[in-house]
Amino acid sequence: MPEQRLQKILARAGVASRRKAEQLIANGQVTVDGQRVTELGVKVDERKHQVRVDGKLVLPEHYYYVLFHKPRGVMCTTSDPEGRSTVVDYVRDVPARVLPVGRLDYHTSGVLLLSNDGDFVQALAHAKQRADKVYVAKVRGVVDDAQLERWREPLVIDGKKTRPAEVKRLRVEGDKTWIEVTLSEGRNRQIHRLGEATGNVVLRLARVSFAGLGHDGLRPGQWRYLTREELTQLKKTYGVPQRVRAPEPTPEAGSRARPPRRLSTKGKERWKVDPRDRERNNSRDGARKERRPRKTTTRAQAEGGQHLAGAQSASRERARGSSRRRERQR
Repeated sequence: MPEQRLQKILARAGVASRRKAEQLIANGQVTVDGQRVTELGVKVDERKHQVRVDGKLVLPEHYYYVLFHKPRGVMCTTSDPEGRSTVVDYVRDVPARVLPVGRLDYHTSGVLLLSNDGDFVQALAHAKQRADKVYVAKVRGVVDDAQLERWREPLVIDGKKTRPAEVKRLRVEGDKTWIEVTLSEGRNRQIHRLGEATGNVVLRLARVSFAGLGHDGLRPGQWRYLTREELTQLKKTYGVPQRVRAPEPTPEAGSRARPPRRLSTKGKERWKVDPRDRERNNSRDGARKERRPRKTTTRAQAEGGQHLAGAQSASRERARGSSRRRERQR
């Protein structure tokens, strides 16, 4: 890894934001190999030099590269003001804060990469990067050869012309057509706009491949780490990541991430028990409290009760006999 600015290394290691890291350097709180550094712009190699803040060693950050099969109905952001599920809700087992590479629309499913390597995320998401993205779309109408040619024509989005798309027809189902669209850039709702321009409204959309990586073996909501071979191929093709390390153990493919229910209160998102669950629990608890314990009688208690009843009956008989004798004597 080449030398980098000291404040950037501190920021990437999670010590502080880049601006705060500059303040730490200016205040003389940062040392490199025991030497105090107070000038901004100093470059170091975190693999060769020991960087400390207030005497505490700053360790190089471990980078994680995740391939996620995004389901439909999930936001491709780190948070959502409306309380909807986001992609980070599904990858909470990754021991770092990862960000998505580019984005997929809320109703679009498919391959999505996430990482805490900022250079990796920016390089692959940049509009100039020719990372092929392959989509399968279900569109309205029967797409003939003439319409396929219209699908391949560039569009003008935000004042800039798009690159031509590679499009082929997969199959026709009644008045619907399945097509495969390959893009070398990711412009805002590009495929939906192509459908509007050709008169073939997109009904369903899924990304089946990104930069040569597919979601084979992963169901919607599942994820895995990229392999060393996949990272090596990405480095050869796109120059990232800068260093290829052995990936973390891959999570079990059979486990599906299920994010907790999200509730919003006064504009603040909080994770808590759903009120419906609380009501059900309270109702069950209340029913248990109102339920009286069942009366049980042991055999000894039953026999004792029978003896007591017999004694009481004999006492009553003796009392009646005494009363009759007194009446005769009178």
